[in-house]
Amino acid sequence: MDAQALAHNLGIELLTIPIEEAFGAMLHILSDSFIDTEPNVAEENLQTRIRGNILMGLSNKFGWLVLTTGNKSEMATGYATLYGDMAGGFGVIKDVRKTLVYDLSNYRNAYDEPEKVIPSAVINKIPSAELKPNQTDQDTLPPYEVLDLILQAYVEQDCSFRDIVGMGFDSETTQRIITLVNRNEYKRRQAPPGVKITQRAFGRDRRLPIVNAYRQF
Repeated sequence: MDAQALAHNLGIELLTIPIEEAFGAMLHILSDSFIDTEPNVAEENLQTRIRGNILMGLSNKFGWLVLTTGNKSEMATGYATLYGDMAGGFGVIKDVRKTLVYDLSNYRNAYDEPEKVIPSAVINKIPSAELKPNQTDQDTLPPYEVLDLILQAYVEQDCSFRDIVGMGFDSETTQRIITLVNRNEYKRRQAPPGVKITQRAFGRDRRLPIVNAYRQF
């Protein structure tokens, strides 16, 4: 497992806690309420919320600080689960776009040739929430190389829809990303604090209305 390799390289303790039993129990508890419906993101997100409960339980027991793993690209588009992977006390990379996460990983590894602290498989694998078979981030999002440029223009540079399309980006993709950013402000209001590295970090620097049917399109 990549997580095992990374933990070994960093010299940190790794706990493996299965969630199958808890997931099955949650599906059973909700079975009457979910009857006659097709499985969808609701069942998928149960898994990450179970993980969030386990992490917070360990934090409560041992006084550990839970670090959330969401990056700026995910937080911008709502590609994060409330009370799941958003559960924690500090967001280490919440203001770091996904492509910059890769750049920082490669930068860190450059100091460890020929051995790498961060396994190559972690960097090279297709990004996925891993909540269903064969799932990838690009099932619902454009490639991060495109997404991050649109987010940088809209979030950090205050560019309008017309400005971004004028830069050469697809209008339909641009509209969809802007809509996702605007629609997911309610999630970001509930996210933990974190490191700020840009001039327009979510939270204090950039906030949108979450009521009054705010719409840009």
